[in-house]
Parts: sequence; structure tokens; C-alpha cells
Amino acid sequence: MKRPKTEKNFDCVEFKRKVQAEIYEEIKGLSPEQEIEYFRRSVATGPLGEWWKELARRSEAAVGADERGSEPPHPARPS
Repeated sequence: MKRPKTEKNFDCVEFKRKVQAEIYEEIKGLSPEQEIEYFRRSVATGPLGEWWKELARRSEAAVGADERGSEPPHPARPS
């Protein structure tokens, strides 16, 4: 039995290509080091920025705990 055809409200591939083109325009001409900094800054200020910062804090705490011989904390998951 055939499924009824649904109308697409969002084209994922088109969106991906558009965003990639925008990023390309922003980073073209940057050195590899500048590109890395661009993406780090994007991650830090993006919608998951606070979550990444919390993971970094917990990772640092885990390294310290590991050096002291105690259990590291489990990372929080984004909500």
C-alpha cells in the first residue's frame, strides 16, 4: 500500500547547503589557526555553548579527581 504524499515544509539538504555557503564566506581566506578559533568561538556562543562549558569544567574536575584517586563526576546532558 502506498503512503499518501506529504508536503515538505523544510528541505534539510537545501538548509545545509545554505549554511555551509554562509560559513564558507565567513572563513574563506582565514589561516587554519583562524578557522579553528572561528569554530571554537561559534561553539562557545552557540545554543549549546553553556553545555560545552559545563563539560569542560567537569572534565577539568575529573582530571583533578583522577589525580586524587576519586570518582570523576558524570557529564550533564543537554535538555
